[in-house]
Amino acid sequence: MPTSFGDKLVVAISSTALFDLQESHRIFMEQGVQAYSTYQIENEERPLEPGAAFSLVKKLLALNEQGSDSKPRVEVVLISRNSADTGLRIFNSIEAHNLTITRAAFTGGRNPYQYVSAFNAHLFLSTNPEDVRKALESGFAAATIVSKVKADKSSTGNLRNELKFAFDGDAVIFSDEAEKIYKNQGLDAFAKSERASAKSPLKGGPFKSFLAALHQIQRDFSEQDCPIRTALVTARSAPAHERVVRTLRSWDIRIDEALFLGGLSKAEFLRAYEADVFFDDQQFHCDSAGELVATGHVPHGVANE
Repeated sequence: MPTSFGDKLVVAISSTALFDLQESHRIFMEQGVQAYSTYQIENEERPLEPGAAFSLVKKLLALNEQGSDSKPRVEVVLISRNSADTGLRIFNSIEAHNLTITRAAFTGGRNPYQYVSAFNAHLFLSTNPEDVRKALESGFAAATIVSKVKADKSSTGNLRNELKFAFDGDAVIFSDEAEKIYKNQGLDAFAKSERASAKSPLKGGPFKSFLAALHQIQRDFSEQDCPIRTALVTARSAPAHERVVRTLRSWDIRIDEALFLGGLSKAEFLRAYEADVFFDDQQFHCDSAGELVATGHVPHGVANE
């Protein structure tokens, strides 16, 4: 019988972001597709270890158990370049780790980005930059997981109840219109332009719709009891802060914390915030943050041209 996800938050994730497939990938690169397939089939009863986005997914799914209304709020779907044969190990691993993921698309090596649209996902996480770029070009929030942090298997059953998201601003939540001025004309021109445009809302970036979907879940809870917390972590500083604040206000979207760092390194602030995941368009910010927290590079905007 046909069904839909209704007003659920839908997150699509690749098998390589969810699980540690480094050994499998090494075999694929060194020995080819057939050796990879044989290896996965021979080991399909051996669960894969958690990958960089495992804890995030675990906590996303736990949102379905939050609140007194028992309302299902999140659907996680698997989108993978594996075949159905090699994908059996992925599904077995999902079951072994007690993840309530029941829907998947296995594309047999082809780019799976079109299924992000078919599932109407609010977010796509992968370790394949090509797949992520295609999803972004199709208008979906997407990020390449670049983090070196993996879930601690011993702690995955006792996770903190609060789920903390951190976002860069320009080219992630907002468009890159202001960043283009900074890149092309320098800091002084950027500050002058932002001061002049302080009351003109920025256009939305690729993660605006995902942030809005998170905000819809937050509305189901009081601010004190909400299991989701969001933070803007930006290199902006005063006076460029005003346009950001007014933009979010015009969108009627709540950000719980805002860090205007004026060019300081973001990594230690993300540690202090205790972020579960951080999204940024700048590769160097992702590289430093990825040592501490799960990090997604958003290959969008002028910094990635």
